[in-house]
Amino acid sequence: MISKALELRAVKAEQGEDTAIFSFFMKGADVLRISDLSRVRRDNEGDLKGFQRKEIQSHVGGIVEYLDRGKVIFPNAIILAFQNSVEFKQSRGPSPEGAVSGTLTIPVPDDGRRPAWIVDGQQRALALSKTTNKDIMVPVIGFIAPSVDVQREQFILVNKAKPLPKRLINELLPEIAADLPSDLRPNKIPSELCNILNKDPKSPFYHLIKRVSDEDVITTAVITDTALIKLMKHSINNFGALALYKNTTSDGQADVEGMYRMMCVFWSAVKRVFPDAWGLKPAESRLMHSAGLEAMGILMDRVMPRMHHTQNVDVEVEASLRRIAPYCCWTDGVWEGTGLPWNEIQNTPRHIKALAEYLVQLDFAESQKSTAP
Repeated sequence: MISKALELRAVKAEQGEDTAIFSFFMKGADVLRISDLSRVRRDNEGDLKGFQRKEIQSHVGGIVEYLDRGKVIFPNAIILAFQNSVEFKQSRGPSPEGAVSGTLTIPVPDDGRRPAWIVDGQQRALALSKTTNKDIMVPVIGFIAPSVDVQREQFILVNKAKPLPKRLINELLPEIAADLPSDLRPNKIPSELCNILNKDPKSPFYHLIKRVSDEDVITTAVITDTALIKLMKHSINNFGALALYKNTTSDGQADVEGMYRMMCVFWSAVKRVFPDAWGLKPAESRLMHSAGLEAMGILMDRVMPRMHHTQNVDVEVEASLRRIAPYCCWTDGVWEGTGLPWNEIQNTPRHIKALAEYLVQLDFAESQKSTAP
């Protein structure tokens, strides 16, 4: 039994073999009033049913957080597969080329059976049902497909494309002035630093960092940006050297310039102390490898804070690194503290931890010797 219906202005076109496609806007809070989720599962006979994965709570929560801000932009269309129960009435007058405008009537049965399935946008639809921003209008594309086989086919076709690569997202973050969702904020400052380090001729990383936008231009790049971003993010969020510049400006923001200067001081010293290992491909130098960078980033977090009262920081940092240099095996030899040949160090938590611990222990032991009476 139908208790009410939604009447929406819409544009209708046809695709395939006379399949009606509708484009319209509706309140986000109404999406789950007219559509349902088809969770993938198997019935008692083992036959596959549905096509939607489980709700990703963190994803939904991030969207809700964004929507709750009020006046936001939400242009991502939700795709629905309708049963034959919807009706479209063409309006009089001119229509867009290749389509007709009119009124789409969508029944809202009071028995809980909804006239549509969500083909794409389940996380967004769930977020729209939970946000306090109930009046936001969202774009919807709907098509007539009462067969679950057609719905599943469209679901696979819509979702088979890979999501935006993480590296591309990271590179775009510094260009976004708007307040970001909580899951993206931690990467913004490290990615901004990565941009500066790669573009400044005075930086030890000048033109050495692989960024998505430069991959076809800069041939000298050997360091993957994600490795550098990861070590800076770890330093900022885990009480490392860069955390000393967190929330230190008069308006409570991070001192990005201070972070940049610290990165330049430490890594310029690394470049001077290990010139034969600097700027090579990771296969030729583990100093340029993700594992080596992360391990040295942890060493940076130990070395730089104790330079706070040093008058000549550049000289002292370089001296600290030169004390441990004889024990380092970036391009040949075996790391004594790990038992691993230089080229067997891999980007795994176990190898990074072992290498970082050895470097930190070396630094501590050698610094103790230098201060002994």
